[in-house]
Amino acid sequence: MYNGNKKENDGKVSFDTALDLAGFGLYSYNLTALTGFIIIAYVCIAFGTTIIIPASACELGTTNAQQGFIASGPLIGVLLGGVFGGYLGDKFGRRRMLFVALLSASAVNALASISVDWIMLLILQSIASFCAAGKYSLSMTMLSESVPMAKRNLVVLLVTSIFLLAQGIMAVIAIPIIPLSFSFYLPNLGIYWNSWRTLLLVYSAPGLLAAVWLLMVKESPKYIYSQGREQEAIDIIKSMHRLNMGRSAEELQISGLIYENQESSGPSSAKEQIVPLFKMPLLKYTILMTILFVFQQVGAFAIWLPTIANQFVQIVETGEGTDQSLCSILSNSIDVPADPDAVPCSLNVISLLIVLAVGALQSIANGLLSLIVNRVGRRNMAMVVAVVCGLAGIITNLIPNAYASIAFFVIFMLGILIVGLYTAIAVALFPTSLRALAVALTMTGGRIGTFASVQILNLLLEVNCDAGFYLFSSIFASSAIVAAFLPNDKYLQTPQPKKDDTS
Repeated sequence: MYNGNKKENDGKVSFDTALDLAGFGLYSYNLTALTGFIIIAYVCIAFGTTIIIPASACELGTTNAQQGFIASGPLIGVLLGGVFGGYLGDKFGRRRMLFVALLSASAVNALASISVDWIMLLILQSIASFCAAGKYSLSMTMLSESVPMAKRNLVVLLVTSIFLLAQGIMAVIAIPIIPLSFSFYLPNLGIYWNSWRTLLLVYSAPGLLAAVWLLMVKESPKYIYSQGREQEAIDIIKSMHRLNMGRSAEELQISGLIYENQESSGPSSAKEQIVPLFKMPLLKYTILMTILFVFQQVGAFAIWLPTIANQFVQIVETGEGTDQSLCSILSNSIDVPADPDAVPCSLNVISLLIVLAVGALQSIANGLLSLIVNRVGRRNMAMVVAVVCGLAGIITNLIPNAYASIAFFVIFMLGILIVGLYTAIAVALFPTSLRALAVALTMTGGRIGTFASVQILNLLLEVNCDAGFYLFSSIFASSAIVAAFLPNDKYLQTPQPKKDDTS
């Protein structure tokens, strides 16, 4: 426990030193748990359609193409809303905009539960995702800016693992609700209130609970300090210290914060921020990182994971598909007669448990990777993940055994972990003054690619499933070649743009 050092505390200290003195305790645990819960609320709204699409297909009468549009709508919302949410967070504060995002996204998502047709569902889910898009970046930023430097990697790892597990948690929430057979007619709307509409309402609840929880934490002290409100930032840090260290601890004595001049060397205009990314030496890295994010489209399979798992379970339970590959099973499941005892279009409970298992494995694998990544390097680890998971995707449909095929598919799904490695590489490659835009720009390429891939994969899963797996898996595996052109991050030095680059 920090007992106070008079010599160190009486004078001014740097902001990071002040956070170190505030310690890591009850306040930090509470903020970390809240951030994880906000991430779950974000996933329930932005990716809730992965479960709602198959469950609502019978009532809304959606075709395969229409289901593809419903799946892609929230991706557009996240793509546009992420940039907008980040801007508002920098302008008005992380906590305030998080509160707005949580309430607005939950309200719109709840409204989507009374959709009268698939177009209304698409529009409202897209708007809800737009409102929710800032939750991830704002909550992660607020957390990173409120804990000591030594603990930041740990809390980011914990929250990232929760994010990977969130789709599984979403599936668990659906298990007791989706199989329910009740149906109440609402004559004013001309719809039936049933299980999938109830689930949409339930998916809105975490956002409302997180908004209440958010009232119990302070704004990011770093944001407050960046706005020139030094004394308010100090008061927040002292409050954090009291909760972290306990009432018996000595009060933190900080008379002021030392101004650190790193930000003054940053770009003063949009031109100075954008142009260096498209000139050497940074142009090479801008192109390479954008290609890597585009080539990674495991996320498109994650969108359709509940549907794939449901079709797999349906035919395997008949006992007729155990000697087939995954794609053969998916093709045959189209002709499987409906179970008269099951709720129309409801997802099989076992298929939802498969979604949970995949999320749990991704979360565990993320933790294991974090233990060895510093030894082998982020670039080298990304290359290994791309090759192993890409080859697993290709092998998935070369094995005429249902269980072996689904096992290789799960290994392929672990490829989503590479997004975290790519993000960490991008952060290290670009200088601080250009980093936020550079990472956002390269990731945007990947998100646009995912939007297109969801549509392409949706079509291929129906007309030529094998081609879909071979195409995306081969592209993913080949991204290791692209990654080889990046510097080995064990010896990485961040390139600095020339002063005359922006002239």
